[in-house]
Amino acid sequence: MTGAGGLAAHGVVRRYGGITAVDGVDLAAPPGRVTALIGPNGAGKSTLFDCLAGTVRPDAGRVLLAGRDVTALPDHARARLGLLRTFQQIAAFQSLTVAENVRIGAEQVHGGLARGLLGLPPGEGRQRTVQENTERALRLLDLRPVRDWPADRLPTGALRLLELARALAAAPHVLLLDEPAAGLDQAQTARLTGVLRALAAEGTALLVVEHDVDLVAELADTVYVMAAGKVVAHGPAARVLADPEVAAAWGAA
Repeated sequence: MTGAGGLAAHGVVRRYGGITAVDGVDLAAPPGRVTALIGPNGAGKSTLFDCLAGTVRPDAGRVLLAGRDVTALPDHARARLGLLRTFQQIAAFQSLTVAENVRIGAEQVHGGLARGLLGLPPGEGRQRTVQENTERALRLLDLRPVRDWPADRLPTGALRLLELARALAAAPHVLLLDEPAAGLDQAQTARLTGVLRALAAEGTALLVVEHDVDLVAELADTVYVMAAGKVVAHGPAARVLADPEVAAAWGAA
């Protein structure tokens, strides 16, 4: 899953009425790296994610995907270009099995998300790739033992992994993860960490919003800190997380 390019924000602004939720943010999530976005509740992190993913359009600034200006493109168009996201609120098709949920992600490859499809004709080749992507995602997130369970039987932690598996099955170039460790136990968090490191090593650009400071310290290469809609610090994870002003801005988040 070699990334074809990263994600960047330049001067992104998003207002709601008289409130500026995102105020001139510059950010880069390059291929092959884990970039973390931290800050207290209300800092504007989720709104920025919405602007990057295309669920809302910024009032000013630009969003670039692999160097292409995608500011005006909606989320489904960005997904076809290889940008996928997960959400704080887990979204799963409760009546479908785990494998069926993951396969829905893999089915998105017809728009060009799966690099494994390049050069393959439609039909048998496409179905083979869909199956391979589904099985790989199930294996990576250790969901094969429950593949035939309906999603509504899964506990919260497994549902979180299911959502990530569905995104991975679409073979994204850029993956936005909104609190991916929420609800995970220690073993699941360790598996998540290993999977995300492996994805970065293969060239995927990862941008993670996460409140677990230990996970951020272990996983991230670069950290951006937001407060009151602005980026107030960014740089190598070890340096940024050791900054007492960052700790004060982050608070108990």
